[in-house]
Amino acid sequence: MPQRKTAKLKETSTKIARATVYQFKITLKGTEPPIWRRIQVKDCTLDKLHEHIQTAMGWTNSHLHQFMIGGILYGDPELLCEGWEDETPPVNSRRTKVSKIVPKDGSRFAFNYEYDFGDSWEHEILFEGFLPAEKGTRYPLCVEGERACPPEDVGGVWGYQEYVEAMADPDHKRHEELMEWSGPYDAEQFDAQAATKEMRKGLPDWRNMEWI
Repeated sequence: MPQRKTAKLKETSTKIARATVYQFKITLKGTEPPIWRRIQVKDCTLDKLHEHIQTAMGWTNSHLHQFMIGGILYGDPELLCEGWEDETPPVNSRRTKVSKIVPKDGSRFAFNYEYDFGDSWEHEILFEGFLPAEKGTRYPLCVEGERACPPEDVGGVWGYQEYVEAMADPDHKRHEELMEWSGPYDAEQFDAQAATKEMRKGLPDWRNMEWI
């Protein structure tokens, strides 16, 4: 009898997990006006959350990343610790689920996500709470957001500010140079439906890339 009760509890817990959606607001720190996205995802590993952040924001996943949660570093030890044998490895993001790091009562909770250790794009990831999964809705989902993602390798927040100014002003001394480098860029452009499509497409075979 106890075994049957345990099995029933596990089955119920699994059903609840499948019916739960986690809502996050992703804000790129240091940008003004802010660049942000609001996404809804099912329970997943932090590694998968990284993919959702990349695709919702519009990054190309061309660089390394890490999470800082409650003063603890999370990431892929195989990627982050290569050549750094003396460093303390991060908690494995491929084995850590979102459900293990957010508050069980659904209260708001913020943590940090860094992408590209050269340009150092810092994001605040704000857990906004649980939602029931809507019948007929596919997840992940980008609900809303504002403004375009900066181009890769633009030089971090400071380089991005100069880039936006130069692209908006044909008389700027770097306008032609940067236009040739990136092509046309609209800082205000964002499409939540297009972001959702990219989130569902995911990042296939990204672990086979060369990292910088």
